Amino acid sequence: MPSARETLLEAAHAAVSARPWAGVRMVEIAASAGVSRQTLYNEFGSKEGLGSALVSQRVTDFLDSAAAVAAQSARKGADPAASCAAAAAWMLRTAPGEPLVRAALTGCWGRRMPLPAQERPAEPGELAAELRDRLVAGFAAQGGGGGSAGSGAAHDAATLSRACEAGLRLTLSYLVAPVKGPEEELGVRVDEVVRALLD
Repeated sequence: MPSARETLLEAAHAAVSARPWAGVRMVEIAASAGVSRQTLYNEFGSKEGLGSALVSQRVTDFLDSAAAVAAQSARKGADPAASCAAAAAWMLRTAPGEPLVRAALTGCWGRRMPLPAQERPAEPGELAAELRDRLVAGFAAQGGGGGSAGSGAAHDAATLSRACEAGLRLTLSYLVAPVKGPEEELGVRVDEVVRALLD
């Protein structure tokens, strides 16, 4: 059963998906979650605290899921380039439907979104670097980063890190400036970039 905090975050997410954050009222979120307004303030302290917690939760869940997609691809035998491409395709498919995540990944918050509480929100490049580190760690756990197609050689961590970061930054560019085409097709482009850097 979800905790009061989880239920409140879900209610806040539904609210900000429907209207600008400035128009979201704490009393409405509490009522939607089925808890008292005092419980809401006990959990988050203020509307700004709720907004910050919501952004953090959504971004963390997104990064966790993207890393899990890459790890699952690697477990099925995909090499790092294909695993990175699988994560990229998932990101391109999922981020447009998550306004908070898209804002964090592109740095384009706008007035509809709550801002993180810290003075300087994480930059898109910092989020890409965090995801890169998760992917590289996942590849290492699957056997040292694997080899490029046909080579059978393991990649050193620095090369793998640079190649994955390039693929992820390419993915972010598609979120900032979308192009027509299925996510899997764009994922193929990421695969090609990462594979070229690894080979």
